[in-house]
Amino acid sequence: MRGLANLADIYRSARALFYETISQVPALYDKVAMVVPSTTSQNDYKWLGEVPMMSEWLGDRRIQDLKAYSYTLVNQEWANGITLHKNEVADDQLGMFTYLVKALAEQAANHINQQVFGLLPQGFSTVCYDGQFFFDTDHPVGTGTQSNFGGGSGTAWYLFDTAKVIKPLIFQKRSEVEFTSLDRAEDREVFMSGRYLYGANYRGSFGYGLWQLAYASKSTLDATNYALGRAAMTAFTNDEGVPLGIMPNLLVVPPSLEAAAREILHADIILGDATSGGSKSNIWKASAELLVVPWLT
Repeated sequence: MRGLANLADIYRSARALFYETISQVPALYDKVAMVVPSTTSQNDYKWLGEVPMMSEWLGDRRIQDLKAYSYTLVNQEWANGITLHKNEVADDQLGMFTYLVKALAEQAANHINQQVFGLLPQGFSTVCYDGQFFFDTDHPVGTGTQSNFGGGSGTAWYLFDTAKVIKPLIFQKRSEVEFTSLDRAEDREVFMSGRYLYGANYRGSFGYGLWQLAYASKSTLDATNYALGRAAMTAFTNDEGVPLGIMPNLLVVPPSLEAAAREILHADIILGDATSGGSKSNIWKASAELLVVPWLT
């Protein structure tokens, strides 16, 4: 970027570098979140309450009424920015500006990842469409309740079924990440302080989809508790007691649980503990994909 003759060239080069960098940041969020386009200030997700089962067509078609749920996500605006002083342009000192533009793009792209996965620890105390905490022991189903929380008080880990059309989490996208600038000589910031401003911004919101597609536990991550989580998810039913066909295929953990997760999903042999001793064949090998998320603690 050194040697650029004017601000127009700087802007064009910075813009191209910004979007190139954005495209190279892995979108981890799309493993667990459905991207819902938004065209207004907010979206209503009361339809999450019930997806009707197919049944034999005898007489009139069976129509499922939407339950009296209310779950709305309001779009927010997110932004960050960097500065470039006019003297840096005049003196051709633009080397660091290249790295700042790339960092700006990287932070903007990773912000979506951070917001989506940040929903997980919040899920123990934040309600979803049915009015219960997203991870809870008493989600109302039919005449009873079902649980997608395995209890415990340690570091949380999470199981997901990501193969369904509807996902456990929601990224509501009102606009794409955009590169903007304030760098004309007549702009007030340039006149008053000699600073050219460059920024990234987007509009959107983040929330919870179907709790039935997610399971969390704060109990020790071992083969026994992993099996309990899988069993709980595969047993989920609709209001009529019909199995939902949930099959966990993704284990999400913070870095501190990576070793335990790799043993469960990758090892051929599970070593016994001090009480049981011995070792045994690992029946859970390759039963799910592993995703280690650096923003989870």
